[in-house]
Amino acid sequence: MAFSMSNLNASELQQVGAALTRPEELGNNSNVEMQWAMKAMDHATVHYNLITSVDASCLRLTKVDDKIYTKFREEFPDLNVAKLTESDLKTPEAKEKWRTFCESFKGEIEDYNMGTLLRLNCEDDYNPDSTIFSVRTQFLAIEIARNREGHNSCLLKKKEKINKS
Repeated sequence: MAFSMSNLNASELQQVGAALTRPEELGNNSNVEMQWAMKAMDHATVHYNLITSVDASCLRLTKVDDKIYTKFREEFPDLNVAKLTESDLKTPEAKEKWRTFCESFKGEIEDYNMGTLLRLNCEDDYNPDSTIFSVRTQFLAIEIARNREGHNSCLLKKKEKINKS
């Protein structure tokens, strides 16, 4: 039976990297990158199936949703979570602000800095035109806000409308 890294969490993948005899082997190892991409895509698929199957306003994504949401809205009060732009996350200023926010959850959120996929537009599914790479804490903060503020509710309504057709 072949060894697969697809079931490993971020910490375990880092341990695999640390176990290499030469750390530079991990740098741009395409196999490790592919495992991260597969894990991110699996996560995106599960997340989308969930938010299109139930009323997202009732979902809890973590044990600390309340804390994440409160801190997120304190730090990013005007961020339009319904329709994000890449600059909301990727400018040098935004990166620094997000880094500080994410680091505050180190130890509270498992794999807090694991790579994940994030939809820019809450009305879209995960597709190449409106999906970007983010870290798990960013994803959680934005998706918790979308759920609580009713932005993800349109997906269930859209699915129900399609099913009635």
